[in-house]
Amino acid sequence: MGLTSMLRLRIAGGTAGAALGLALLALAGCSGEAPSAPPPPEVEIVTIRPQPVANIITLPGRVQAVRSAEVRARVDGIVQRRVYAEGTDVRAGQVLFTIDPRELQARLDAAAATLARTQAAAANAQQDIDRYRPLLVDQAISKQEYDAAVARLRSAQADVAQSRAQLENARLSLSYTSVTAPISGRAGRAQVTEGALVSAAGGTLLTTIEQTNPIYVNFSQSSSDLLAIRQDITSGRLKLPSLDRVMVQLELENGTPYGAAGHIDFLDLAIDEATGTAALRAEFPNPDQMLLPGQFVRARIEAGIETNGITVPQRSVTVGAQGGSVLVVGKNNMVEARPIRLGALQGANWIVLDGLKAGDRVIVSGVQKVQAGQPVRIAAGKARADAPAAATPAAKPQPPAR
Repeated sequence: MGLTSMLRLRIAGGTAGAALGLALLALAGCSGEAPSAPPPPEVEIVTIRPQPVANIITLPGRVQAVRSAEVRARVDGIVQRRVYAEGTDVRAGQVLFTIDPRELQARLDAAAATLARTQAAAANAQQDIDRYRPLLVDQAISKQEYDAAVARLRSAQADVAQSRAQLENARLSLSYTSVTAPISGRAGRAQVTEGALVSAAGGTLLTTIEQTNPIYVNFSQSSSDLLAIRQDITSGRLKLPSLDRVMVQLELENGTPYGAAGHIDFLDLAIDEATGTAALRAEFPNPDQMLLPGQFVRARIEAGIETNGITVPQRSVTVGAQGGSVLVVGKNNMVEARPIRLGALQGANWIVLDGLKAGDRVIVSGVQKVQAGQPVRIAAGKARADAPAAATPAAKPQPPAR
């Protein structure tokens, strides 16, 4: 056989083998089963069970000094000296400013001289009465003369009383040249300098003193929210303690919590017509002067206990522009998205005001793996009966002694 014939036989045999292999593969593909679908994703859930939850109300507030006194001039004169250091604590009665006393000292001396003169006149009138009395018995003088002497004595005694009052007034005015602190507290910046002319009529402001320990925080609540709280109290849904036991926590401007707790000490019973709000005030200890008058803070008010509150773990909630939402396992273990209305954040749990009810199964783990309308498989032994205990109110500190 020639070389050409051998090559033709090998090519033909290879072609037939390839065709046979393709036929076998096609047969195997037609006879095999389709691949099975992946199992539903596994998730962990928490079953909603209402429980007592602290009713937290968050409101913006402004810090205010407990007592504030404006130190003003009470006499006319030139400021000689500022005695205190600006921005330091002062005691009640401590000298803050001195005013030139020379003019008022001269008035005091003049008033003292006037008092001495009137006292001399009164003494002379008394001597006349003493001389006239035996003469009147002997009828050596008339009754009219004696009565005139008595009138002169009474007039002289009135002059003495007037002069004594003028002297006391002059002495008091002289004491005002030493300007003292009316209350204890933190003294602010001086509003006048040495050499400035101050006026009693104009009430020239010299400085301001503020007491900041303890300290007040003022905030307001809308009338609609107050009405809702009252209705909840009436229905028994909310249990509110007495006013002096309503505790308040503060959050500073940078988001850090203020360490000491305060309590509500004032609630206005009237609604402001301009704003539609009622004024509230809380008192806080402030030994380190952390809170300053005029500072903005956020107040978290523990306004009672909601008897059937609902909480969910923070990691189960998605917060968007439209509010919060959770994924709930419904019938046949199908996932559905549920919009909810969120309240305050307590620890690692959100308080849910609306959108969930008892028995709802909320997905808390595996949220990223599922979507609405998809079936899921609940992890065995990992379905919790209710929200974590951290959502319930913690023991409340006692209000500070007043």
